Amino acid sequence: MEISIDDFDKMSPEDQVLYLTENMRSLPEELVDPGIEILIGAGETELAIALAKDSGRVDRAVEIAAGEGDYLWAALIAKKAGGEEESKRLYEEGLIYYISEEMYGRAISAGQALGLPQEEIDLLFEAGLRAESRKMDLGRVGYALESVALSLESALAGRDDEIAEGLRRAMREERERISRRAAEDRND
Repeated sequence: MEISIDDFDKMSPEDQVLYLTENMRSLPEELVDPGIEILIGAGETELAIALAKDSGRVDRAVEIAAGEGDYLWAALIAKKAGGEEESKRLYEEGLIYYISEEMYGRAISAGQALGLPQEEIDLLFEAGLRAESRKMDLGRVGYALESVALSLESALAGRDDEIAEGLRRAMREERERISRRAAEDRND
């Protein structure tokens, strides 16, 4: 359903967003730029990027994606539009940004797109593992593992076969190993 800009302006903000999302592929040209801004304002940046890209506003799509910190998408959009140099620049900016934000999965993707040597990709992977382990709440992990162990013990109740005994033995050994590690950590 095509409407005029005047009718569009009379709609509530919610109805405007709904209209834009339902009619993205067939919007009148005069609604595309205001539509992009409305979608951004409504927090629908992915839709705004898609609308900009699909309507030939590649520079605007790249600008929005990069502004949101999605350098991978921005670089891909630029590359598909023939902007090899801009794509490379965006991957480089993204690599720096993702490392600074400890978003190592994305940093690895940017590094691979840039053709970094495998040693550097491995270093990014290791940095990501270190960052994730710092963020991990070991108390909660231990509690979760203990809950799983108790559930498994309940499931094994009444079973005396070889598999059940093997699982019980493995759980006992793991608990002992965790207790030893915890004691060593306290002594360090």
